[in-house]
Amino acid sequence: MKPLSDKPDRKILLAGLALLVFLSFFAGIGSGPLFDVDEGAFSEATREMLVSKNYLTTYLNGVLRFDKPILVYWLQLLSVKSFGISEFAFRLPSAIAATFWAGAIFLFVRRERNETEAVLATALMALSLQVSIIAKAAIADAVLNLCLAVSVTALFTHWRTKRRSWIYVAFAAMGFGMLDKGPVAILIPVAVSFLFFLAQKELKAWFRAMLNPTAIGLFLIIALPWYVLEYREQGQAFIDGFFMKHNVNRFGGSMEGHSGSLIYYIPVVLVGLMPSTGLFFGIFAKLRERLADPLWQFCMIWFAFVFVFFSLSGTKLPHYMIYGYTPLFILLGAELSKIERSWLLALWPAGVLLLLAALPLAVKQVLPSMENLFIQAQLQGFLAEMAAIHFSLFMLAAAVLCLLLQFTPRLSPQLRFIIGGALLTFSFNFVAMPMASRVMQEPVKEAALLARKEGLKIVMWKVYYPSFFVYSGSFAERRFPEPGEVVLTTIDRLEKLGPVEQLYGKHGIMLVRMPTQPTSR
Repeated sequence: MKPLSDKPDRKILLAGLALLVFLSFFAGIGSGPLFDVDEGAFSEATREMLVSKNYLTTYLNGVLRFDKPILVYWLQLLSVKSFGISEFAFRLPSAIAATFWAGAIFLFVRRERNETEAVLATALMALSLQVSIIAKAAIADAVLNLCLAVSVTALFTHWRTKRRSWIYVAFAAMGFGMLDKGPVAILIPVAVSFLFFLAQKELKAWFRAMLNPTAIGLFLIIALPWYVLEYREQGQAFIDGFFMKHNVNRFGGSMEGHSGSLIYYIPVVLVGLMPSTGLFFGIFAKLRERLADPLWQFCMIWFAFVFVFFSLSGTKLPHYMIYGYTPLFILLGAELSKIERSWLLALWPAGVLLLLAALPLAVKQVLPSMENLFIQAQLQGFLAEMAAIHFSLFMLAAAVLCLLLQFTPRLSPQLRFIIGGALLTFSFNFVAMPMASRVMQEPVKEAALLARKEGLKIVMWKVYYPSFFVYSGSFAERRFPEPGEVVLTTIDRLEKLGPVEQLYGKHGIMLVRMPTQPTSR
């Protein structure tokens, strides 16, 4: 592919990239209810901070929450104070952070390679299914990935240029990352840079960079004050809850049932990188020859460290692997810039679209075998939604168009692939995800709004929907309900509650009033 500087439509391509980023990260961020558990939990902790005016310590349902540090809550709080309590406000900091993350990739690749690869790498980042999800989610991960992208690439740039200013950039980004999600923001840049400098036989330079007093001071100025103040307020409970439970114990054992085998992250990567999965396999061709390039060494070390470290971790969650996606986008952009045919690569996104098109048929096949009433209600809700929006027909048309685009001679192979990939990502973001939101989360929001309107005190039984607290503006006890109490639960639990009065029910989410006489448990 020719350099963009040789093309008269360079500005159009850059504008197209900006549009792609906007559509992937911002479009529709306020249109669907918050997803539980994570979005609901982060948003409710921010709402409680807003109400209590305690800007130091986070609480969830009135209980101390030590899951994450403070930065993302402060960013959400600023957004909520600016735009009011809404899905848009809770998600906006992630969308902005993802945009800066994309910008960091673009500037780094343009500086180290060329503008063509910078555009392609950034486009592939914006189209990644996993990235496009966390970029619109009211959680801490978009901010963390921005900090990781800046810190790790800054350390590479320092190695190449020997300029100390890049060390300061790296340590500042690590400071904000530490304030956003904790020690992982230090671990990855330090470990990746150590391994890279070791491979270059420049460990003395690495130690000089890591022990730079000004850089360390900058890091401490950014990160340390909140940790000190939080420890002074909460004492050992903060050490045990944050550092031990949510950091050390996450690596040593499985938390909340989030476990998996050593190959757990292989399918995560293959799906999460969509529509670029075909390109992913291509970067391993002639790998030994490519590793002669220090940038390739650096990127492979970064991805390999994240993959191995989190594969060995006791707690496994899909979004952990995104911490190693930035180097992949850099390599994928280089790979895409050299392709001459795109139709084989387009088989991956087209195949996923065809699988989505077959989803209604698959649901109809498994539905009769489902004995759980809640799962039945959810699947029936999905079937009704898919029928209403002609889901299969839409996905089938998108798959066909994705393939037909690959044979459009007036478009470059790179542009064909990008447009075809956009069909998958945007079909997922603007059709599949909103449908899932309507089935899984809209009933929770509607039940919460009813409870708020009627001034109902709620007991949650056998369910945990933190978004309910956000929408109802109140807390809820989690226990077996007493006679006369109002209960949020699921349809499969009703039999054990006795002859309840139904106040609300949709897709298996139930809001009911207990009978006035006690029932057996």
